[in-house]
Amino acid sequence: EILASRIGAEMNRPIIVGDSICQSGIYFLEECFYEGGDCEGCGGDATIDPDLIGNGICNGREYMSDACGNDGGDCDECFVDDPMKVGNGICDGGAYDSEGCSFDGGD
Repeated sequence: EILASRIGAEMNRPIIVGDSICQSGIYFLEECFYEGGDCEGCGGDATIDPDLIGNGICNGREYMSDACGNDGGDCDECFVDDPMKVGNGICDGGAYDSEGCSFDGGD
């Protein structure tokens, strides 16, 4: 309750903090201990924007990893051979250009 009041009404599911699934978004805050460590290792050496994880768009690339919770669940229906091609700025077509892959991550 105290944690939810510090963050505000937007945090409607505090139980997901520390559940080993990286949802990010409003939960990726200092007050939530950066989602209870759920996103630890997400992105490796790459720069990850936590606002893109779980935002409803499959961003692909590093976001589409186990550590990033398959982009916070955004890429759960994206079945491609090379996740690095999703959202890389090049329209790849085929399975990449599907609703599950957010139409190649917007490429």
